[in-house]
Amino acid sequence: MLQNIGIPGLILILIIALVIFGPKKLPEIGRAFGSTLKEFKKSTRELVSEDDSSPQGAEAKKEAKDETAAEAKKQELI
Repeated sequence: MLQNIGIPGLILILIIALVIFGPKKLPEIGRAFGSTLKEFKKSTRELVSEDDSSPQGAEAKKEAKDETAAEAKKQELI
């Protein structure tokens, strides 16, 4: 949905928001939206890191590390 908006659409949305909320309230709304997005990203990262700390995630990391070490040894031999 958002891929098809384009620059003119964004400008139109900003003008409508400016008319509805006014120039004094718009920066506050932007800050609130930014902090909400920041918290969402932080929570997502925490969930992903918790998933990686599970036994399956730790095993996958160990396998990847072993594969990387094996590749490095192959490169040294060449």
